[in-house]
Amino acid sequence: MIRLAALMMLVVSTAGCGLVETVGSGATEASAKVQELQQAKATEARAQNELDAAARAAADQRQEAEKASQ
Repeated sequence: MIRLAALMMLVVSTAGCGLVETVGSGATEASAKVQELQQAKATEARAQNELDAAARAAADQRQEAEKASQ
């Protein structure tokens, strides 16, 4: 009976180590994904700002061309 209890303790302690590693790597992966999403959102916002600026510049050029043709 003591041998069985000792074996169970050994199995449980070894299994716990793997669980901690699994949880730790899962948390690390989740953190990396969060950073990746934040960077993607920042890139999207930058691209949208550039597109808006280009649209404003094109509109300004059209207005200048219309003024010059009159």
